[in-house]
Amino acid sequence: MKYGGSSVGSAEMIKEVFEIIKARIDKRPVVVVSAVSGITDLLIKCAELAEGKDDFMECYQEILDKHREVTKGLGVEMSLITELLEEFKKDIEAIAQEGEASLKMMDRVQSYGERMSSRIIAAYLDKNGIKSRQHDAWDIGMMTSSDYGNAEPTKEAYTEIRKSLADIDYVPVITGFMGKDTNGNITTLGRGGSDYTAAIIGAAIDAEEIQIWTDVDGIMTTDPRVVKDAKVIREISFNEAAELAYFGAKVLHPKTILPAVDKNIPVRVVNTFNPESEGTLIVKESASGGAIRGIAFRKGVRIVNIISTRMLGAHGFLARVFDVFEDYRKSVEMVATSEVSISLTVKDDNNLDKIVRELEDIAEVRVKENKATICLVGEQMRGTVGMAARIFGVLGKGRVNIDMISQGASEINVGFVINEKDLERAVKALHEEFFS
Repeated sequence: MKYGGSSVGSAEMIKEVFEIIKARIDKRPVVVVSAVSGITDLLIKCAELAEGKDDFMECYQEILDKHREVTKGLGVEMSLITELLEEFKKDIEAIAQEGEASLKMMDRVQSYGERMSSRIIAAYLDKNGIKSRQHDAWDIGMMTSSDYGNAEPTKEAYTEIRKSLADIDYVPVITGFMGKDTNGNITTLGRGGSDYTAAIIGAAIDAEEIQIWTDVDGIMTTDPRVVKDAKVIREISFNEAAELAYFGAKVLHPKTILPAVDKNIPVRVVNTFNPESEGTLIVKESASGGAIRGIAFRKGVRIVNIISTRMLGAHGFLARVFDVFEDYRKSVEMVATSEVSISLTVKDDNNLDKIVRELEDIAEVRVKENKATICLVGEQMRGTVGMAARIFGVLGKGRVNIDMISQGASEINVGFVINEKDLERAVKALHEEFFS
């Protein structure tokens, strides 16, 4: 059972979490927690202020006050986390002295949120009759690579976690989002990595189910902030959920699905604020629902058009292009190719200038900004005649211009790029067509 920041954002919410765990105690739950809502951002802010030689004490005080409010509301001792707060302060002072925060140090800084919340929650469970113990993830065997900010578990981690949690007679409360590398340095699995932590642990112990407790009733047909009548998807396949997550659906961390797929363990997305709701069940294969299961989208996208007559009949040109992106650790989302051009999308402009300069040695490069991607996902799309006509007919009727089209090799998604200003109108029209 993984609880996100909004689920543990206050003393009142942690009391709700207690009741949810208590009602399922016969299932021998393993609990993974995020930091208290907003704390990770404050930890990063403190580090950035220190790096810029600015006063960070007001920010530090805000972190302290938030945790004091939570511990007081739960009736547990603030002394549970005093040592961690002092340790964090020393790290921030070290950043201020150096005038720089390395990726390794930033992982350490960001770890304090989960380390504090897990101690508070375990103490509250134990105090109220649920035998519990807190664990930093590395204490149960979460060993990772040294890719600070985006670490991956080692193969040995699964075996060690399984051993650590075998035959326990209490509810473990484990820090999400982090581990340690072979040198003993703290690493993080990327923002949203607590979902990933839960899936890794669930796979390691062959859990009956992996539950992601959040602040919505499940995975929706699209973002309800854009389409008010978006519906909960009751059941969805692993592949469909992974595609939606990758292309912008924010309920799940994209990597969450992978360990569950390997072990064929169902993942359930559930609402802490509405625990009686069934939520969304993610399974290996799902035959329920229509051809389109969900619509994901992302703003702030750039199209990179790479044009060169050298591509014509040549071999190795694509490899040269993607080697440049690999050198700068730049992820590419959608790709479309023709005889003499490659069009691809990237999420942000980090290192994009440098990438463009290198690519200009072998091709003409044009970058288009203020774009958005929309992706329609559904396993049954590949067997449904006329699906593309419906999709692009809706967009044509709404006078939405399409810059680029890409269909995944899996044939369960159709993605395209449009102007960002047309995004909301396009998503509403597509949702009306397929879900109303």
